[in-house]
Amino acid sequence: MNANSMPSRKAPAHFEDQILEQGDLISKKLHLLSVQRFPPNAKKTLRSFSLSEVANYVGVSQSTLKKLHLEGKGPSPQTSSSGRRSYSAEQMLELRQYLDAHGRSDSRMYVPHRRVGEKLQVVAVVNFKGGSGKTTTAGHLAQHLALTGHRVLAIDLDPQASLSSLHGFQPELDQISSIYDAIRYDGERKPLSEIIQQTNFPGLDVVPANLDLQEYEYDTPLAMADKSSNEGKTFFTRISRSLAEVDDRYDVVVIDCPPQLGYLTLTALTAATSVLITIHPQMLDVMSMGQFLLMLGGILKPIRSAGAEVNLSWYRYLITRYEPTDVPQAQMVGFMSTMFHEFMLKHQMVKSTAISDAGITKQTLYEVERSSMNRGTYDRALESMDAVNAEIAGLIHQAWGR
Repeated sequence: MNANSMPSRKAPAHFEDQILEQGDLISKKLHLLSVQRFPPNAKKTLRSFSLSEVANYVGVSQSTLKKLHLEGKGPSPQTSSSGRRSYSAEQMLELRQYLDAHGRSDSRMYVPHRRVGEKLQVVAVVNFKGGSGKTTTAGHLAQHLALTGHRVLAIDLDPQASLSSLHGFQPELDQISSIYDAIRYDGERKPLSEIIQQTNFPGLDVVPANLDLQEYEYDTPLAMADKSSNEGKTFFTRISRSLAEVDDRYDVVVIDCPPQLGYLTLTALTAATSVLITIHPQMLDVMSMGQFLLMLGGILKPIRSAGAEVNLSWYRYLITRYEPTDVPQAQMVGFMSTMFHEFMLKHQMVKSTAISDAGITKQTLYEVERSSMNRGTYDRALESMDAVNAEIAGLIHQAWGR
């Protein structure tokens, strides 16, 4: 057989071609799963909430809810064949409005919206290291605040768009704008109001991310070098300026920052009124966090002279993925508490298979059905999550002077 008759061998694909193909395959498969789970428009729905959950989030007793139902007051709950009552998230909002109008207690507890003179609270969730539970924290915090009656905007500032995906958006396939379009430097910039997307949680909107967001890290130094414009020199104001347009629509903004100390994170921090630093209680993670704090402080000091000030009402360290029975982790928590006791949240987010199991279907603990997993595991995880989020909500209310 001569050389001309030899079967031709296909040249091996380059690494970048292979990963582009595989990334596209993952996106399409996940989109297909999303369509199958949330037909017909691949939009997420939300389960109903039990009487005990509604009582907890609204701030009344179960007996009060039962009495309202028996007297035909407020929204009428769904009643199962076994007599169990449940409310939709929309009905919880109706219930708040009813109690606000007819309740004897301070209505502020039922409809905790901002009052005149109370500043929009912007909570930046940050960590230099991936895997610290940052997106899990931001997602659950935003949803908890919505369930407890606040008007919330969640901003996904991570180009990997995990927070967007958690709320049912897949930007590379859904063809929707991202936060990049509100902070870019060219003439294609859009108002934030045109980018905001509604979620399946009443009272919670999201500004998605996508891979284009990474361009901000490259655009900013070029804009800073442009002597004909001041846009780059004041890059740190771009998120706060975008938020000014929708300031009156929300009580709290939760920003999920990227796991790196770049221009995006700095822009978020200068827009923030408070900062939540997530930390996994392992030696390497704590060492990494120490380096992150040193780098952050070193960067913020020189740019303060350019007007980039971080003026916070509070900041706290949140222990995530905590296993109380793990002795080295417990020792690390004690070590951090000794150093930063007033800056540590009193509650920790425990590591739980309930969180990871819910994540398989792109759901949170507030979305997943309790009956779909071990109830004891679910209850322990939700109790921990609620305690963390309630403590953060308390800090937000303190910043308002309540």
